[in-house]
Amino acid sequence: MTGLDWIVLSCTLLFIVIYGAFKTKGSANVKDYLLDNNETPWFTVGISVMATQASAITFLSTPGQAYHDGMGFVQFYFGLPLAMIVIAYTFIPIYHKLKVYTAYEYLEQRFDVKTRSLAAILFLIQRGLGTGLTIYAPSIILSALLGWNLTMLNIVIGILVIVYTVTGGTKAVNVTQKQQMFVIMSGMFITFFTILSYLPNELDFGNALHVAGANGKMDILDFSYNPETRYTFWSGITGGFFLMLSYFGTDQSQVGRYLSGKSIKESQMGLIMNGILKVPMQFFILLTGVLVFVFFQFNDTPLHFNPNNVNKVKASDKKEAYENLESKLVELNQDKQVVNQIYIDQLQHNDYDNPTLRKQMVALSNKEKDLREKAKDLISSVDNGSETNDKDYVFLYFILHYLPKGLLGLLLAVIFSAAMSSSASGLNSLAATTSIDIYKRNVGEKSDKHYVYATQWFTLFWGLVAIGFACIGTLFENLIQLVNIIGSIFYGTVLGIFLVGFYINFVKGKAIFIGACISQLIIFYIYYIDIVSFLWLNFIGALMTISFSIFIQIFINKKEA
Repeated sequence: MTGLDWIVLSCTLLFIVIYGAFKTKGSANVKDYLLDNNETPWFTVGISVMATQASAITFLSTPGQAYHDGMGFVQFYFGLPLAMIVIAYTFIPIYHKLKVYTAYEYLEQRFDVKTRSLAAILFLIQRGLGTGLTIYAPSIILSALLGWNLTMLNIVIGILVIVYTVTGGTKAVNVTQKQQMFVIMSGMFITFFTILSYLPNELDFGNALHVAGANGKMDILDFSYNPETRYTFWSGITGGFFLMLSYFGTDQSQVGRYLSGKSIKESQMGLIMNGILKVPMQFFILLTGVLVFVFFQFNDTPLHFNPNNVNKVKASDKKEAYENLESKLVELNQDKQVVNQIYIDQLQHNDYDNPTLRKQMVALSNKEKDLREKAKDLISSVDNGSETNDKDYVFLYFILHYLPKGLLGLLLAVIFSAAMSSSASGLNSLAATTSIDIYKRNVGEKSDKHYVYATQWFTLFWGLVAIGFACIGTLFENLIQLVNIIGSIFYGTVLGIFLVGFYINFVKGKAIFIGACISQLIIFYIYYIDIVSFLWLNFIGALMTISFSIFIQIFINKKEA
């Protein structure tokens, strides 16, 4: 980190925090604090919805996901545009008509207070964990690569978010997310074109994609029906659809963004904007990761990207074995560079995609994977508790070691901004749900000012809880997957409750409550025995909640007849 990097990073973050705090302080009532007085235009709604989902994990993990596994992860988002249409024309009119502050208020009007409380509590559990993770994810990676104190990073990010979220509520979240998304996308575009400029002169963008394709990184669509395959077209269009329907339609961190819209139409336009832009945005971020992969076909790459694990193994009796693997990788990298150079020369001069060279490239890539697996085995033998999956470290390793002065500071600002953006939405939604669905429901009618203060205190409380989760967290296989797994475990049940409420009028409160409880317990068990990809949990949870509630209501009706 140079002085210029520190200046860029500090000025960017301070501007966002100070601007958000002073631009939005002094909410007069609950509607102003939680719904921005319904004055948010559609463009801001759309940006806020996108920024809430685009956490730091998105910009750290997604390029690393593409580096290792290619573009197939984009299939995860295929169900999103359809979900946006359903929510825009089904959920939004109902929420606006009932003039609710949170999505869960609707459930008491449709069913009863215990169903509302169940959905609110399920949300608080998963969103509390998720918000802690959005703070923890960038902290642990920045700590590992920069040597910064992990706990201190968690606290700094958490406090920065708390300052303006407590002060300005929903308006502060909406206002700051516009600046944050500008910083995020500017940084990603600059990085994308910087990587292109670093590739060999004869390797244009089209040929770079040929190199990536030869190594299996451009396999976008998988139409297989294997339920254990994590990302396929079918899991994205079904499981992904139900996850997005749950997340954007019933998760208060998203519902709160579009409930603040000026009108039903403005809220709908904001969601449709997200539906149009989200898949291309994720495609672009994945493509950036693929270009990092292509870059490392012509440059030396480390055997393992997590420096903490490397330091551990080199401080043990496995040092010699690990360094022997590193030496083999150096030789392998030289062979790769030669084969890749011949391949692109033939592409450039003869427009010939040599199948023999493609096979050689695949064979070398497989040898590289084998070396990396052996390195992971050594790391595990030294410390069985170490997380050996280093996908989350790939992109940050690249920007730390190869980006020019100033741009490193901007990319770190991107990571911090994304962490702050999604964390702010999480805290705001947790506070709103706690204040309106739990506190107000049990305390009764008080003054508007009382509930503004209560929501501010709940924001502070959940901010401290999120920091606490972040400080005791443990890195999972891949951070972006962990966020989606946590959501998938809970979202299906909650979505099922809402779908019954919207579409199946004869089901009453007792039946939906019992059905939802049974469904959630079964989902816990299905995840525990690990028989399907986590994306299917959304579909299964929603389907079971709907089915159980219908059968239980029929049984109750027969019993009462």
